[in-house]
Amino acid sequence: MANCEICGKEDEIFETVIEGTKLNVCSKCTKFGKVIKKQVVRDEPSKTFRANRIIEQNNPHVETVELINPRYAELIKKKREELGLKQIELARKIAEKESVIHNLESGHTEPNVAVARKLEKFLGISLVKEEKLEKTNLKVKSSGLTIGDVINIK
Repeated sequence: MANCEICGKEDEIFETVIEGTKLNVCSKCTKFGKVIKKQVVRDEPSKTFRANRIIEQNNPHVETVELINPRYAELIKKKREELGLKQIELARKIAEKESVIHNLESGHTEPNVAVARKLEKFLGISLVKEEKLEKTNLKVKSSGLTIGDVINIK
């Protein structure tokens, strides 16, 4: 079981397109869009997070968020070509698949922070930017913040 991204209910989850966005929602919230498939729940956390959040110990109302540079695709490709490497060679050097490098350079996939850090280190470029954000006083359920907490559903 997992939590619905709209209402937060712990239930079977369905990958659903709602207003052009893929969301993982419960059976009740599938009425807002078109179901693509039923999700299989994994025990391990997803590796597709695009930002790491770090809450500062000295100030719990401020968190640091690591953001990926929106120009990551052109930066990676340009530097790889400057070094005279093929995609497969770069992939081997940073222990990733060639398809990962291809998808990053074409802009189809945004790198997670771990892959971005490997690319930064090997290529000598800057892809990750840290920003400090002040937390707002939203009331959050114990299961976490959902889209339904932020918007009103008609």
